[in-house]
Amino acid sequence: MSETKSRPLIGLTPDREEAGAYGYAKFPWHALRENYATSITAAGGLPVSLPLEVELVPDILDRIDGLVLTGGAFDIDPALFGDGARHEKVTVKPLRTDFELALTKAALEADKPILGICGGEQLLNVALGGTLVQHIPDEIPGALAHVQPNPRDDAGHEGENVAGSKLYDIVGAGTLAVNSAHHQAVKEPAPGLAVNARAPDGVIEGIEDPDRRFCIGVQWHPEFEISDGDSRLLAAFIEAARGH
Repeated sequence: MSETKSRPLIGLTPDREEAGAYGYAKFPWHALRENYATSITAAGGLPVSLPLEVELVPDILDRIDGLVLTGGAFDIDPALFGDGARHEKVTVKPLRTDFELALTKAALEADKPILGICGGEQLLNVALGGTLVQHIPDEIPGALAHVQPNPRDDAGHEGENVAGSKLYDIVGAGTLAVNSAHHQAVKEPAPGLAVNARAPDGVIEGIEDPDRRFCIGVQWHPEFEISDGDSRLLAAFIEAARGH
């Protein structure tokens, strides 16, 4: 991709719903919350929703300048990170996960900028060989309400950023007010990944690969831009994609 492009092309992974879900359509459909796209646009990128087709991964990778792995109301199959039993709260979407794993591995190999958001952070960790907490309330004693009861465009708790991390340098602060909508989290970071943020209860809130151009996962939703730090994170991602 040309380094002179003013708006780098950013691929967004959509969710997939079955026919009849939520009464929307009689056929399967893709879903992508609007602010995933509008926040990328505001940061200087050109967002595009991607088809969930594994065979198209080489063509997609050739065209996009950066990848956003979005969140969704589902989980990664525990078998993919070595857990033999599936928690009763775990819901999987194999078609979406197969595509995201294939595209993420290809993007990592090509060193394309990647931003993983919520479930996207978890996907990124699993793609590189890490593991997940299947259900926070059952594994983290005294855990915060990581599925916050207040609206998603409000903060649920603070995240404590790790000094010296890329995330810390980008947001320019040791703490960040974050929104929270997840029942799973990174358990063991994949080899090569560093923890860049934690919640006050110790739950991992962010991971990054310090050796790649831009490879950051966060457990919150920066697309809501509830803080200046969120906006700085999105801007840094777009800048990395612009220079790819």
